[in-house]
Amino acid sequence: MKTIAITGASGFVGTSLKDFFGNLGYKILPIKREVLDNKKELENIVSSSDIIINLAGANIINRWSDEYKKLLYSSRIDTTKKIVNAINSVENKPNILISTSAVGIYDNKHRYDEKGDFSNDFLSNLCQTWEDEAKKANTKVSIFRFGIILGKNGGALAKMMLPFKLGLGGIIGSGKQSFSYIHIDDLLNAYKFVIENCIEDTFNLTAPEPTTNYGLTKALGKALNRPTIFPVPEFALKLIFSEGAKVLTDGQEAIPKKLLDLGFKFKYNNIQETVNSLV
Repeated sequence: MKTIAITGASGFVGTSLKDFFGNLGYKILPIKREVLDNKKELENIVSSSDIIINLAGANIINRWSDEYKKLLYSSRIDTTKKIVNAINSVENKPNILISTSAVGIYDNKHRYDEKGDFSNDFLSNLCQTWEDEAKKANTKVSIFRFGIILGKNGGALAKMMLPFKLGLGGIIGSGKQSFSYIHIDDLLNAYKFVIENCIEDTFNLTAPEPTTNYGLTKALGKALNRPTIFPVPEFALKLIFSEGAKVLTDGQEAIPKKLLDLGFKFKYNNIQETVNSLV
């Protein structure tokens, strides 16, 4: 029986991974916050695990005060440093570390595979530092750059459903911003694919056909048979989230070239297929 240790195991993706791999017969070891501060206990977990999945990080969709930016940084970078230090300290190392990043690492000017141009804003710099820390581990390292994860039991879609069901949904800002997303089932199967083949690389975890905020809005309205005539103005989001509104008003158009080149098959390729399966 193989063992997977997971940071951020109580979140939407972490819970989904625990259930998914648990049903496949893997032993799951959640790495709790208090364990990260206990060097010996962390090393014991790391040395007894075949795979480490690093998901830890405070919610990016929030008001980015200076204090919250520090939390976004520490919850990602400091946690990753502790995991990497534990891997490098133990003799019995895991076969692979799969660490998280985001397509927010790219600028929003073009469609990008994994070789895209990076932006120079806070989110991109955070992702770049996060990835660099993970790559210091003395074992195989894969980086998963997440798009927006869509699923039934949590994540972005769960927060959007109520206003759309009430007929109060609409585009955000202009609606023209790119929207790179992935169905939770495809995300889980991508983890399985990389783990079973022990592949070391950087991957965009996004559906093959990115859309726009307008495309998402219309797909949701069609699936729910509801109007989508209530736009959310950009200035209102900036009042609520300050600089953090960029996550909603900007967008990156990313494609999963490396997964496709390796022969990975997506179950949900476009936004209408994805939304229909979830609502």
